[in-house]
Amino acid sequence: MRVSISKSEINGVLDAPSSKSYSIRAVTCAALADGQSYIRRVLKSDDTLAIADVLRTVGISVFHSEYGWRVNGGSFKTPQGELFCRDSAATFRFMVALAALIPGEARLVPGESLAKRPISPLLEALTQLGVSYQTDGPVVIIKGAGLTGGSVELPGDISSQFISALLIAGPLSQQGIHIKLTTPLKSAPYIGMTVECLKKFGVRVNMAPAMDEFSVSRQLFRPTDLTVEGDWSQASYLMASGILGGESVTTNLNSESLQGDRAALGLMQRMGARFSVRRSSVMAQKSYLHAINADLKDCIDLLPTFAILAAVADGVSCFSSIQTARLKESNRVAVLCQELNKMGIRTREEETSLTVIGGKPNGAVIDSHNDHRIAMAFGVLGTLVGDTVIEGAECVEKTYPQFWQALTTLGAKVKIDE
Repeated sequence: MRVSISKSEINGVLDAPSSKSYSIRAVTCAALADGQSYIRRVLKSDDTLAIADVLRTVGISVFHSEYGWRVNGGSFKTPQGELFCRDSAATFRFMVALAALIPGEARLVPGESLAKRPISPLLEALTQLGVSYQTDGPVVIIKGAGLTGGSVELPGDISSQFISALLIAGPLSQQGIHIKLTTPLKSAPYIGMTVECLKKFGVRVNMAPAMDEFSVSRQLFRPTDLTVEGDWSQASYLMASGILGGESVTTNLNSESLQGDRAALGLMQRMGARFSVRRSSVMAQKSYLHAINADLKDCIDLLPTFAILAAVADGVSCFSSIQTARLKESNRVAVLCQELNKMGIRTREEETSLTVIGGKPNGAVIDSHNDHRIAMAFGVLGTLVGDTVIEGAECVEKTYPQFWQALTTLGAKVKIDE
């Protein structure tokens, strides 16, 4: 799908979509609780539908309604077919760990893009915990015989989802699990989100102050009802559209959220953006921006948003601790350089940093590289510069299916060519 974007004046009010990360965590925890849970305002996207489909394949009832999802959990069955995880990294990684608790053999199949992303550190950790597995190319085959538990070491700087996967599976292991990180933790707020979600289902996690050790004892999940809060990652695009093109008001946000991407507010403030925050909304207005230096180790998904803001800022911006951005749906560091260069913006890529030299970008044909965050970020920039085409624009289905409609609601001139 091609989306053409003309220079636009932004002026509108819009709800941020529900958090993908909280949605997947809540539905997964509900599957482990013996009884019925009701999760309100679950994000309905390709990633969340992936976890629902996989859970159904292992005997968990997941019912969708207009207002939320009802999950009847606590009883896993031997899967009758492959567990296709689409391109949802959280689904794949969480289910690789949970498959040890499911009777019989589970064959977990990643989508084409996900197959390129790392999984071996989690598999090595599960081996330390007594889990038997095989691989068939990118496919992971787990022989479910229960999870013994015990102590395990794994790196903290590749993906926080490995740690979250073990924390979610750990309460149902025989001995509980103690995790020690061998490298400093990146994306630490996601672990906080996992711990918070587990707490809502009655599970307690012990965590060292330095977040380098975690332990969870054998416990039972309790069914519960909860409401998923808005997604600060997706809200960053809506706020950026107001900063570049007029005024946007983004609602359905928790100003005290544990989400790491709430850091968008502080970063925008440092760039000189004009905005005001209320309890559940942010109003962002057209602003003159200046360059910043920012460490993104705990909010790496904000890199595309701030790269396009840096493209129009006065000065040279440098974003550091961006290594894990190379391991997403695309190599986001290389892709941002490539696509910003098409727009006449100079960049410099180094091993741990991305430098963006602000200027006056021009319209261009942008390759999304099948990466939802690349498509959304350049879609927002297109509202400022005009004459912009996003190729492969359907990739936003992964996390924000209504994104192009959302831009239109805010006043953007968007033409969709199916």
